[in-house]
Amino acid sequence: MYTTIFKRLIDIFASFTILVLLSPILLIVAFIIKVQDKGSIFFKQERIGINGRPFKIYKFRSMPVNTENVESKEVSKIKITPFGKFIRRTNIDELPQLLNILIGNMSLVGPRPCIPSQKELIELRNKGGVYSCKPGLTGLAQVNSYDNMPNEIKAKYDSEYAKKITFIGDLKIILKTFIYLTKKPPTY
Repeated sequence: MYTTIFKRLIDIFASFTILVLLSPILLIVAFIIKVQDKGSIFFKQERIGINGRPFKIYKFRSMPVNTENVESKEVSKIKITPFGKFIRRTNIDELPQLLNILIGNMSLVGPRPCIPSQKELIELRNKGGVYSCKPGLTGLAQVNSYDNMPNEIKAKYDSEYAKKITFIGDLKIILKTFIYLTKKPPTY
């Protein structure tokens, strides 16, 4: 019952509440992005969602206009705007994903949605039944240092999560996310 009804109700309530509470910050960030680089305030990118269906993810744009899509592990290869460095370091660039959660193509907790070019990760996730649940703003792999993690380990954490989704488990991941955001990630 949690995964079919309550998880979605929590997602709607939490994403709406956070968007309202943070709206002054979101507006300031949007204004600075627009003034600094004149392009769209949002970075929109195709990602893989529940049942392997693609959807558009929203982030605050931290890169110059027309920057190509790359995997998170290759982010060092792209140019970031001066303000983009700040919003990435503080994870403010991720806040527009609350709109994805409100719309219903993401959840607060679930496997991070990958880009279609991450074929190996997609295949490993398919084998592990990961696409039976919505992707999340945070997840089990994220709180265990997602960006530098090999695909096999990401898929293992994602599969573990997808097979056992509980309210307590989601709550633990959310709490660990706040702790993770204050730590430097390990290297693999």
